[in-house]
Amino acid sequence: MTPTFEAPGTLRELSEDYVGLVLAVGQHDPDYVDAYYGPEEWAAAAEANQLGLDTIRERAEILVAWLQANPVPAEEVHDTDHGTEAHSLEILQLRHEFLLKQLQSLVARADLLDGATMTFDEESQALYDAVAPVHEEAEFQAILDELEGELPGEGSLLGRYEAFQSEFIIPPDELDAVFTAAIDACRLRTLEHIDLPEGESFRVEYVTGKSWSAYNWYQGDFQSIIQVNTDLPISIDRAVDLACHEGYPGHHVYNVVREDHLYRIHLWPETTIYPLFSPMSLIAEGSANYGIEMAFPGDERVDFERETLFPLAGLDPARAEQYYRVQGLVERLSYAGNEAARGYLDGDITAGEAIDWLTTYALMSSPMAERRLRFIDQYRSYVINYNLGLEMVRHYVEMRASENPTEEFRWAVFLDLIASPRLPSGLQMMHH
Repeated sequence: MTPTFEAPGTLRELSEDYVGLVLAVGQHDPDYVDAYYGPEEWAAAAEANQLGLDTIRERAEILVAWLQANPVPAEEVHDTDHGTEAHSLEILQLRHEFLLKQLQSLVARADLLDGATMTFDEESQALYDAVAPVHEEAEFQAILDELEGELPGEGSLLGRYEAFQSEFIIPPDELDAVFTAAIDACRLRTLEHIDLPEGESFRVEYVTGKSWSAYNWYQGDFQSIIQVNTDLPISIDRAVDLACHEGYPGHHVYNVVREDHLYRIHLWPETTIYPLFSPMSLIAEGSANYGIEMAFPGDERVDFERETLFPLAGLDPARAEQYYRVQGLVERLSYAGNEAARGYLDGDITAGEAIDWLTTYALMSSPMAERRLRFIDQYRSYVINYNLGLEMVRHYVEMRASENPTEEFRWAVFLDLIASPRLPSGLQMMHH
């Protein structure tokens, strides 16, 4: 027997219902609930009730209708019942809009789990509140032509690039030392600008057999577990990438700051849960990728790697500059991955053709391209969150920081972004 469900009376009740529905979708989709640190009895209820997708959808639509019928009342701005400070109208409007978009995304996820079909772009709009631009082959070819100049020689460009990359692999027995040094540096650089709560930390585990290269599992109480996939050789650039992206000021900081600001201070129940296939992810992944540039602006990254990481990994520091010049060009091919996903998920190309496209235009080795295809099968249009997310977050921070181009202010804008319930469409308004 399904418990009765009544429309909420307040935004707080609605946000508790929202958490329950995210947990309910998680019963149908093991990847959906990325983190949860709310009351254990809510998770137990979701497991006990096993709501069907139809019921979940109906309830979510009741909540969507309630939000649409109840705009933020001005008197809520002075609501200090819950031990919170009086909020600005802006943050309450952001919260209202956030809950609305997250619920609409949840309905779309339930539809997809129920067998609905959407194109790549329809799905990314419905789930992540954004659509990635289309890039033509000619754009990638122009970047590949530039790489030809950086990596001259015989044989295919991919072959030469693989040979080049193989000279920058972190030896497995140095992996932990290199990662630890990278994490320590990212943490120190982040703590200069963001006050994190006492006791926050994470531990790193090395795993195999995953479709991703690394993952942050946020545990609540300011703790994360970061897993690094060691299936394929790990090149030196991944150390800072992963330390920043998964750790500081990336996913770990994103989750810690949200728990600290939005849950501990504002007591917003919706903050205790992170549905992976939702608009939150574009900002989470975009800010995690942009976090690399936050922690290491300009040439600081190459300098740090030359002085610290290359020697630790037993690599020639004199080659750091050339390595990052090549990496910078290869990074510009990242949208080739989106095009492979779009063509493959829309049924325009086969799995084999998607792998060929990734090896040709994204310069991925065959094992790397096969792993990426497994990722696309598992996470689908989620791929846009990394590159489009990065672009949108970078643009948002740089536009806001242009009025006060100090490093301090740039960090303040970055912190405000991750500490508030902003949405991709909110960033996009600034994007155009």
